[in-house]
Amino acid sequence: MTSKISLPCITSRTWPRSCSPPGLIVAYGYFYEYFMSIYSGNKFDLYLTQMRFHGPYSHFYYMLILCNILTPQLLWSRRARTNVALLFGMSLVVNLGMWLERFVIVVISLTRDFMPSAWGRYSATVWDYATFAGTIGLFVMLLFLFVRVMPAISIAEMRELVAETSEEHE
Repeated sequence: MTSKISLPCITSRTWPRSCSPPGLIVAYGYFYEYFMSIYSGNKFDLYLTQMRFHGPYSHFYYMLILCNILTPQLLWSRRARTNVALLFGMSLVVNLGMWLERFVIVVISLTRDFMPSAWGRYSATVWDYATFAGTIGLFVMLLFLFVRVMPAISIAEMRELVAETSEEHE
């Protein structure tokens, strides 16, 4: 006696819909951060928030909002959810938004430190570029290692093989 277990399946129809609500949760997080800086009354938090909106790196913050909040909201549309090229482009845009979030956290925070003598604009050094290239190289190496060690198995072929073997045992 065999029992079938029904597992929830994430298909191309359901997974894009699940990406829009997290975009709203991210928007809530950004708003909450803004609200808490105002509500706390801490002058350093207020100044940091003001620098994000009106400082020298404000265009990165607005790109962050565009990439992480507004772009995933396109997935509420069925036309956007069924277009594979658009989904791929949106995944790249959201990935860029996640990188911008880290950039905004680090660079804007360090540009205007607590002491005005430490203020200055960020300019990448050769070591920054080397670290960036190294992380990309490490990722590509691990990806190739994964592809080499773990072979790709077609699910359709496995289903056919399972059906054939189950017929032989009966």
